[in-house]
Parts: sequence; structure tokens; C-alpha cells
Amino acid sequence: MNITFEDLLSTGAHFGHLTRKWNPNYSPYILMVRNGIHIINLEETRKGLGKAAVFLADVAENGGEILFVGTKKNAKDIVQQEADKCGMFYVVERWLGGTLTNFSTIRKSIKRLQLLEKESSPLYKNATKKEILSLEREMIRLQDLHRGIKDMKRLPNAIFVVDANLETIAVQEAHQLDIPVVAIVDSNTDPRNIDYVVPANDDSIRAVKLIVGEVSRTICDVKNMAYAKDGESEETAEEEAVEISTNGAGAESAEEPAAEADAVEAAPEPDEKEEEASVEPEGTKEEK
Repeated sequence: MNITFEDLLSTGAHFGHLTRKWNPNYSPYILMVRNGIHIINLEETRKGLGKAAVFLADVAENGGEILFVGTKKNAKDIVQQEADKCGMFYVVERWLGGTLTNFSTIRKSIKRLQLLEKESSPLYKNATKKEILSLEREMIRLQDLHRGIKDMKRLPNAIFVVDANLETIAVQEAHQLDIPVVAIVDSNTDPRNIDYVVPANDDSIRAVKLIVGEVSRTICDVKNMAYAKDGESEETAEEEAVEISTNGAGAESAEEPAAEADAVEAAPEPDEKEEEASVEPEGTKEEK
């Protein structure tokens, strides 16, 4: 893992919520209280992120699919960009109830969208201008809802959630189907519902970008290694075929080459949280 303690500290990943808003089950991830705010133990963050990255890399290496979920306003663009980078699916608009547990119905809605996107679709045949406008509005609405899962043919092998407290329905649906959940978990959330906990400030845009970016890079690296291995295997097979045709006999293939509290106290607080450090952590904490 490339993320260091200092990287996390600089993004404000250690700022939790006000002490009165915490979930008692979160206590293993709390380092201290400062100015009425819980400070998250960043070593636990690194440890959790490392385990999560290994798990998701294993899923990707075995051809599995991962669904990124992040519908909060300050995270949706990051989630979409990073999911696109690593070729995974995503939900960044409203989570539709039954997206996982009633996936067959979601697939019907996606098929409807695909039909609407075809200019030669029979839906537009003999339709009036008013009917065409209505169909186009329906298409735009479905595109917004399904653009990240339009090509998802089956249920994902894991989901990666940015804010486990906000995406409660997604987490519950995944549990019903025994789909592992990896999530960024803030101090106001019960971590017992998450299979792979990454304790961190989920309201800091920089912290979310750092963590989601690390997950995306890990998946990309694994997929690129898999492509490289496939390419080497194909080249080896071609070379063997040529050698067999030349020599009239198969040649044997070659073997494959086998002090945290002090740091937090001393660290400057991020600019966007400075004015509310004595009362609240960053951005939308009070809204929660």
C-alpha cells in the first residue's frame, strides 16, 4: 500500500464527528477526543485499508466484479471517475431499493433504457411529438439512474461503499445476499455491519479521494498483471506451436519464473475544517 500515515493526516482523515454523535461500537477505532471531536486512529485506517485492498484485489484477480457506491454530493464525482479507471460498476445517483435484492427488475428497467436509446426502436414508430418528448425524458431519467450499472449482467462479488451510514439500504441488501461489504466508516456509524472497515472521515473530499483512489489503483494493478500474464501465455503457446511444426516434436515448455497521538496533536488542521474545529469537523458533519 502506497498511502502513509502522513498522507492520511494531511487530508483530515482523522477527524470524526462530535462526541455526542458517535456510535459506541466505533470505540476500537478512536484514538482520542480533541475539542469535543473524536479523533480516528489512522494506524487503524491504514490497517483496514490494507486488508480491504487485498480483498478487493483478490476479487478482481479472479474475474469478480465490484460495485462502487457513493451517492453523497461531495463524493459522487470521485467515485464515478475511480470506478471508470479500474473498469468497475458504480452507483452515484439515488440508490434504488432492490438494486441487488430485486436485480431482475432492475435488469428489465435497463433493457427498457437500451430500447429507448435505439433510434430505430419500435417505441418511436408512429409516436406523436408529445409522446416522443415523454420517451426522451424517460430515457434521460433512466440514464442518470443506471449509467453506472447498465452493463452489469449479474450481481457483484463485492461492494465498496463511501459512506456506510448514508448507504444503509445498499449495505443491508448486500448482507441479505451474502455479498461482502467494504466501506469507509466514520465515527457515527456501526462498523459491525461492515465486513472490511476502513475507519476514516467520510466527509473530507480529499480523504475520500485518497482512499478511493488507492482502491482503484490496486484493482488496476491486479488487472494489468492478469493481462500481462495472459499475453505471456499466448506468446509462449505460439512459440511452442512454431517449434513443434519446425522440429516435428513438442519441446518441453520452460518453467515460469517463479507516537500517533503526538503526531495528531502537532498536525495542522486542514483549511476547510479550521474554522469549525472547536465545534464540528468538516463540511457536512452538522448536517448529519
